[in-house]
Amino acid sequence: MRETDSAPQQKERHKNSLHPRFEARELPTVADTLPDSQYPLAQSAVLWKGDITTLVADAIVNAANSTLLGCMQPSHACIDRAIHTVAGPELREECAEIIRRQGQSEPTGRAQITGGYRLPARHVLHTVGPIVSGAVTDEDEAALASSYRSCLELAAAHHLRTIGLCAVSTGAFGYPKDEGARVALTTVEKWWSTHPNSFDRIVFVVFSDEDFRIYQDLLANWKPTAPRK
Repeated sequence: MRETDSAPQQKERHKNSLHPRFEARELPTVADTLPDSQYPLAQSAVLWKGDITTLVADAIVNAANSTLLGCMQPSHACIDRAIHTVAGPELREECAEIIRRQGQSEPTGRAQITGGYRLPARHVLHTVGPIVSGAVTDEDEAALASSYRSCLELAAAHHLRTIGLCAVSTGAFGYPKDEGARVALTTVEKWWSTHPNSFDRIVFVVFSDEDFRIYQDLLANWKPTAPRK
């Protein structure tokens, strides 16, 4: 007969039932879901529609603002607010210490690493993507690519093996979703070509059906993307 759970165990069980968790290593890869895809990372990359705050990974990426302190707009449905809300106040405190230590707001295109606190992910990689109004410029594309590349390099430097990438800048920051997805996939592909097998899973995390269709179509019809002139 199974022993009755203690009160703390019952509390933890109840919490997990309310907030399901998804293991990055157990999600089907692009090779599983799109077997004809020519994406070079198909065996390690995952396209997953879900809540990034429920992903069990070594790190998840936060599309941060330059303060790193989270979105302060009440009830704003953005990833920055969601991650800070679930992680708890300790995350904001660590981010504030980073800003104090460097003596300036976080520049666009870099990345910072913190603990994950109450998140199922061990770490959060914070990056500030470009803000776009109007047509995307070469500078915008370079800045977005730098955000993804900085996250990959920082995760690899800390020997992290599973990472969840959000769609940086494609929400309130105004980067077109289709162009943003192409930059994400292309940047990861190029980085992987010189750092093969650095990760066991790279999860492209999307939240909407529209984002999922964009990524799925790109992966299903993947061809090497020439750099913009």
